Amino acid sequence: MKFWKMHGLGNDYIVIDNRYGEIREDKAGELAKALCERRFSVGADGLLLVHTSAKADAKMRIFNSDGSEAEMCGNGIRCFVKYCYENNVVKKSTVMIVETLAGIKRTWLTVEGEEVKSVRVDMGRPVLERSGIPMLGQGTCINEDLEVDSEKFKVTCVSVGNPHCVTFVDDVKDFPVQKVGPKVENHKLFPRRTNVEFVQVLNRGELSVRVWERGCGETLACGTGACASVVAGRLLERTNEEVTVHLLGGDLKIQYWGRILMTGPAEKVFEGTLF
Repeated sequence: MKFWKMHGLGNDYIVIDNRYGEIREDKAGELAKALCERRFSVGADGLLLVHTSAKADAKMRIFNSDGSEAEMCGNGIRCFVKYCYENNVVKKSTVMIVETLAGIKRTWLTVEGEEVKSVRVDMGRPVLERSGIPMLGQGTCINEDLEVDSEKFKVTCVSVGNPHCVTFVDDVKDFPVQKVGPKVENHKLFPRRTNVEFVQVLNRGELSVRVWERGCGETLACGTGACASVVAGRLLERTNEEVTVHLLGGDLKIQYWGRILMTGPAEKVFEGTLF
């Protein structure tokens, strides 16, 4: 079974063409855990599977390194469409449409020669209602207190196809992400757990963000996390409509004016064969 190892700003994935069903549905999570384990296997933040789709050009399934399935992944979808284009699964550079558990996503590829250099993704409209995130309670959660071990954080919660809890901090570099992140991820208010963003506003056009990803831990980048951070920034009137988000692995360009557009790179690291 052949695979590509890929990354989007250091957020890395194993990508496998599963259009012919070599990987059984009930074994995908188990395979992801085995393949993503660093030092003992290929190593990655997640596994992306290519499937055929009846309503899009291709279908993407995403499995985190702990074996859980994710609804959507911003860095992952950029890697996914690069893989599909360069492997002739879908040879469309104008608009490639991808089916995900979070719905249909439209993507635009920047191609040089036969190589995809960057991808722009229409991430859709954010969901603010707690029931749609999902989060316990009624209404929205915008700049509300979240108690974690007797400490309170002001948080804004949003779904961009998957759940996010955003908190703004004064100094993101020295913030104890490894300590606070898992506690918020597994907080009782989030029935499916949540991704967590720690955000420092540099100016109205720039954010510095660290992300604790649900099912992965802290990662070098998170596309949906960058989108959620900008949505929260706009809701709190801290950012403009166009923002450069600085993540540990590099930068993403996010535009938000009701719909969210994300632009960033995707890279192939190597390809191999599983035995």
